[in-house]
Amino acid sequence: MSLPKRSHPLILPGFLAVLLTAGGCSSMPEPDDSYAPPPPAQPVAAPATDGAIYRSGGEVRLFEDLKAARVGDILTVRLVEQTNASKNANTSTSKSTSATIANPVILGRPVTASGVPILEGSLSGDRSFDGAGSSSQSNSLRGDITVTVVERYPNGNLAIRGEKWVTLNQGKEFIRLSGIVRPYDIEPDNSLLSSKVADAQITYSSKGVMAAANRMGLVSRFFHSVLTP
Repeated sequence: MSLPKRSHPLILPGFLAVLLTAGGCSSMPEPDDSYAPPPPAQPVAAPATDGAIYRSGGEVRLFEDLKAARVGDILTVRLVEQTNASKNANTSTSKSTSATIANPVILGRPVTASGVPILEGSLSGDRSFDGAGSSSQSNSLRGDITVTVVERYPNGNLAIRGEKWVTLNQGKEFIRLSGIVRPYDIEPDNSLLSSKVADAQITYSSKGVMAAANRMGLVSRFFHSVLTP
């Protein structure tokens, strides 16, 4: 007579761990609708003026650079981001303490037991601490991204925003940028250095097979968090 087979007690927890890990890897960024360009402004037809050559709304800019200046215009931002930071710290402390207690004398005679002073003693202690730490970080981002003017402020500054997605093999890379620029900083070729963008928010990331392989799952992140010893 054969006994019924019992399932291994680790199969179910292991299966749940695999599902949680896969779920953690699948949570990747998606295109953000807030970075979509604004809808084009619909031109308003000016009323015809009989007997006049000039008509409002039909002017052509002949004596100025074709730079981004209106909502909906595009602008190329050249990414020249590079940061280097380092920090070193050294700490050293030491402390020495000593105290001596002499044997008291009562009625001209020291307090002894079998000729040995019993209330005489000394105390000493030494403490020291040495600590050292260092930290360094370096980042670099190069490339171009063309963004759209989404708002023009009363002082002439332009709010820009845009993103670029590139598909490479089995993965996708994207760059998102937003900020505020001055028209005076725009070059004649309608380009601008990213170092001239105020309140800049630059995001560079990727998604796909390679990105998922370099990302820890939910269970792995839990065991590497501060909640675990």
